[in-house]
Amino acid sequence: MIALSVNGRPVRVDVPDDMPLLWVLRDELNMTGTKFGCGMALCGACTVHLDGKPIRSCMTPVSVAAGKAVTTIEAIATTPAGQRLQRAWIALDVPQCGYCQSGQLMSAAALLATHDKPSEADIDAAMSGNICRCGTYSRIRAAIQQAAAA
Repeated sequence: MIALSVNGRPVRVDVPDDMPLLWVLRDELNMTGTKFGCGMALCGACTVHLDGKPIRSCMTPVSVAAGKAVTTIEAIATTPAGQRLQRAWIALDVPQCGYCQSGQLMSAAALLATHDKPSEADIDAAMSGNICRCGTYSRIRAAIQQAAAA
């Protein structure tokens, strides 16, 4: 049994130590907001927070999360940065297909939690591991800037 906290709730899962956190979230806990993209930690669709830091859950063994706090897209609206980002995402019509957006929002929320007025370089660095196949990068950047200014 592995004990961790997911979105502020203590959970225990009976899974192999090396099972990717993504599959624990999706298959064991039925939390499907976190997406499977590439399976190699290259696209960012599976981004969640582990003790407040963005990680790629597709390549993170659940044993790494044992005893730590995992935050997923399902709880992002409980944070001030997440609320501002969601409002900006809607106001600027950021998503097209939407598949990458949970990972995009999780990376952006981690950025705003540590940098309330991020520079262009800060945004580039924080978002560099998130791929949007629809190419909405300019709207993503504008939404982050709007949320930071709110």
